[in-house]
Amino acid sequence: VSLQAGVFSYVRAQFDGSGYMPFGERLTLAGRVRLGTIVGAAADRIAPTRRFYAGGGASVRGYGYQAIGPRDLTNTPAGGRSLGEVSLEARFRFGSLNQFGVVPFIDAGTISPQPFPTISEMRVGAGLGFRYYSNFGPIRIDVGTPLNPQQGDSRIGVYVSLGQAF
Repeated sequence: VSLQAGVFSYVRAQFDGSGYMPFGERLTLAGRVRLGTIVGAAADRIAPTRRFYAGGGASVRGYGYQAIGPRDLTNTPAGGRSLGEVSLEARFRFGSLNQFGVVPFIDAGTISPQPFPTISEMRVGAGLGFRYYSNFGPIRIDVGTPLNPQQGDSRIGVYVSLGQAF
């Protein structure tokens, strides 16, 4: 429920799913799908903090944080009413204790002001990640590039974090 310019309500729903398929002790294929929608209100009536955004290390690597999708007059990401993302990784471990890893990946995502995401605005990023599997979780460095950048997007994105991307 929102109190902006009168009382109105909307529903925000998001679905996240991921799957993992091991091929022996060293290789795992991993995939993720994320879909979201907001129904009941136009995008400009929904608070910017409640809209969907995509791009960055936990979303579509190769793009800046929340940089995918509609932008306002100052070229700032405006967010949207719908979200679609898909990611695929091949996680290969090596070393005497399988403590290191190399992860080629491809991510795709779209944000739309409409209640359903459109493939026509899909942005795709690809790259290579490096992992060190410590006792408290993997330390992750991913280097990605946008395959179909928007104006103003960087050519390379570098992401450093703890834990897997998904």
